[in-house]
Amino acid sequence: MAGGKIRAVLFDKDGTLFDFDATWGAWAKLQIEALANDPQQAGRLAAAIGFDLERVEFEPHSPVIAGTVREAAELLLPHLPGRSLDDLVLELEQAAHDVPLVEPVPLAALLSDLRGRGLQLGICTNDAESSARAHAAQAGITDLFDRIIGYDSGHGAKPTPRPLLAFADSLGLDPAEVVMVGDSQHDLHAARAAGMIAIGVLSGPAERADLAPLADAVLDHIGGLPDWLARRAG
Repeated sequence: MAGGKIRAVLFDKDGTLFDFDATWGAWAKLQIEALANDPQQAGRLAAAIGFDLERVEFEPHSPVIAGTVREAAELLLPHLPGRSLDDLVLELEQAAHDVPLVEPVPLAALLSDLRGRGLQLGICTNDAESSARAHAAQAGITDLFDRIIGYDSGHGAKPTPRPLLAFADSLGLDPAEVVMVGDSQHDLHAARAAGMIAIGVLSGPAERADLAPLADAVLDHIGGLPDWLARRAG
């Protein structure tokens, strides 16, 4: 399983660094109920973004799992007469800053371990950069990352490879030296298009069968990275 030298790991955020449904399920239900005037409207809003209000979780193929905040707002807007898109995006971004985060494994310890192996680290998310920075700060891990890139950082959103290539270029890395870790097909498509190593994780709504055809490996969660790196080096 040995391959070329790995010099960096680039992480998706939601569903990868943070467990997706445990972090975002209750938050999404709260936001839907706050936006809606009655249960019928709440049901329409939930259906628009592929969210199950009773189970308090996103459907596996919800369009917002790997989408941007603006894309989610665009889906909600037809069911919110009188609201503007820009105001709704701003409201959702601000509300997301303080979401209670659930780590699939202790992040500070894992990321410190990876940095101790000489790896550079980054975040590439389809969330806003401000939200990504707020969440990293809340988890106490901001200083462990060399770059944090959001959909609004000037490079576009996954599945385009542009934000991934921007990460590699900013650090002087060959994309083939970078591992992209994500929980969605968007992440893995972007990794493939960028020429990076693609690792899927199951801490988001996607199942192994969704990710395996696009991934070099599929792990239960990012806690499996050190062992995967050791096997690959061996």
